[in-house]
Amino acid sequence: MSEELLLEIGRETLLVVLKLALPILGVTLIVGILVSIFQAVTQIHELTLTFVPKILAAILVVALLGSWMLRTLLDFTGNLFWNLPLFLR
Repeated sequence: MSEELLLEIGRETLLVVLKLALPILGVTLIVGILVSIFQAVTQIHELTLTFVPKILAAILVVALLGSWMLRTLLDFTGNLFWNLPLFLR
């Protein structure tokens, strides 16, 4: 296995990880900012108020985009197994 091929696999892996993680992280970031603004305006600083909306938002994103995420991961894994004989040369 050449060094270039290994770097290509690593690059593709990082791109898939970013593609799968960014929707969840983006939505939870936006929800966290909105909750922080709400807390600053109302001066309610309840610890659970910061975590529960973010967890619910992450669950909602996974429920909505879960099939796309699974398809992306399966395509990547299938591509790795399909090209396995090329990697072993």
